[in-house]
Amino acid sequence: MMSRRMLTKEEEDAMGDEIEVRREDQDKINKFSRLHQHELSIEDELKAKNKEKEELDDITSELELADEDDTVPYKIGDAFFHLQLPQAQEMLGSSTERLEEEISELEDKMGNIREEMTKLKVELYARFGKTINLET
Repeated sequence: MMSRRMLTKEEEDAMGDEIEVRREDQDKINKFSRLHQHELSIEDELKAKNKEKEELDDITSELELADEDDTVPYKIGDAFFHLQLPQAQEMLGSSTERLEEEISELEDKMGNIREEMTKLKVELYARFGKTINLET
């Protein structure tokens, strides 16, 4: 059984520049590229969700200063509804929990993608050495 490891500098130099790209190598390169694009889209989505969570936390802090008898505008979809403060705080709490779950799921996906990308990097660098650049 062949073990996977990184090449030494001497092994890289001995290989030369001409390495045949097999079908399975091309498939791995393509998979790495797709994973990288997916990683970038998840990063963007994570940034947006974290920004939204910060805004919800700010709103929650602001509402703690309001009077219990006040009604506050609460946005649902494209419309604002005037709700009693306790009801608005409850809805904000459930929105925050849902958002935290979504963030956690995205972070798990990101971890899985990065793990798979690392595995592919090791395999491809073992085969091609420094003739391939997979740095993202």
